[in-house]
Amino acid sequence: TVHTVKTAYYFFVNYCHCTEKPKPKVTIKPAQHVFRGETVTLRCDIYSEGDTSWSYSWYKYGSTSVFSDQQEHTLSSVTESDAGKYTCKGSETEGSRRSQKSDAVTLRVSAPRAVLSVSPLNWLTEGDPVTLICEVHSFSTGWTFSWFTLTVSPDHYDLLSDSSRGAGGNYTVSSAALKHTGVYACRAEREKPVYKTQHSNTQLLWVSGVSPPVSLIVSPSRTQDFTSASLSLSCDDQSNSTGWRVRRYTDDGRLEDCSSLRRGSQTGSTCTIRSTITSDTGVYWCESESGEKHHPVNITVHSGVILESPVHPVTEGDHLILRCLYQHTTPANLSADFYKDGSLIQNQTTETTISTVSKSHEGFYYYKHPTRGESPKSWISVRGVSDEHSLFHSESQISVLSILSSVLAACAYLLVTVMLIFKCCRKRGKT
Repeated sequence: TVHTVKTAYYFFVNYCHCTEKPKPKVTIKPAQHVFRGETVTLRCDIYSEGDTSWSYSWYKYGSTSVFSDQQEHTLSSVTESDAGKYTCKGSETEGSRRSQKSDAVTLRVSAPRAVLSVSPLNWLTEGDPVTLICEVHSFSTGWTFSWFTLTVSPDHYDLLSDSSRGAGGNYTVSSAALKHTGVYACRAEREKPVYKTQHSNTQLLWVSGVSPPVSLIVSPSRTQDFTSASLSLSCDDQSNSTGWRVRRYTDDGRLEDCSSLRRGSQTGSTCTIRSTITSDTGVYWCESESGEKHHPVNITVHSGVILESPVHPVTEGDHLILRCLYQHTTPANLSADFYKDGSLIQNQTTETTISTVSKSHEGFYYYKHPTRGESPKSWISVRGVSDEHSLFHSESQISVLSILSSVLAACAYLLVTVMLIFKCCRKRGKT
């Protein structure tokens, strides 16, 4: 019958449509990897024969609910929470046909971060070359850079007056001077798409002179100390001038005055830290009221096993003793294995003695105990005898110049006195 034919035809058409469901395609503009804060548009396209209108359903992996029924869905000022996999599907607005679900398309949202590094070294001598390198990883092109120094005030950055010469990502100093000592940071920005990063990580750059006018005295006199201990640092100026204070740059990038610490106090040129914690690890130095920085010392605060090593560089030919100390035993000495630059030097010893130090002994030292753990690494610096002689020679020159100046002044005084006496005698003779 006619009715039976119509029913069969209707079933056949619908069956074919069901087995040939169109598959949507998802596109993301401007890109699948965008910056935080950008605007992103998701679009669902369904290609099929005939002039068919569709209604849409959008899904995000991890959720079964529909978050939009539009062909295009806009995400304004995206954050990392918007990142994920997106799919869509459709159904005919005037019919019963439904599409398949589209393939998932992944949206990635990240905040470009400027990363600062130093080449070749952070610790320099006057005249050494150094380059600060600022990079934005994963987004390598189209950036310009600005350069800053960090002050003690929290999150306060001063733009370098010649910041523009490091616009290519490299800020190079061909001959480092004492004035270049400081804590540096950089920032990157680009026009398309418009984005400005936060300030980068910080890097301490230290330039040392030949003969610093002040020394940093550390008590206890070692580069490693236990947690919950008391630490004292004092600026010793041979000329007895005042105005020196202790400052520090911690491992987590904080630049601080001793007086600003909750557990610290500054009395004159002496800084005292009560009950040390691991975050007290960092570089400490003496700084004058005019901003001169001298005599940096690396201090490591650690719980458990520490290495007792000298604060100041060791001179060639000197006697050196390194001890392994443990916080929770009395006496504190601990028998452990002794390493230099990753190689075992001596095992099961409480201390290691180097009777005559040479340049070959320079390196990183540490102890390792099978149950108590491993001490932090300490760099032992060896100063050549020639350095001592040059320092002595420069001081001797200053002493000789002082003596010569005094002698010349005395000679001039005597000469004037003799001339006056001679003139007086001549006048009396004529009279």
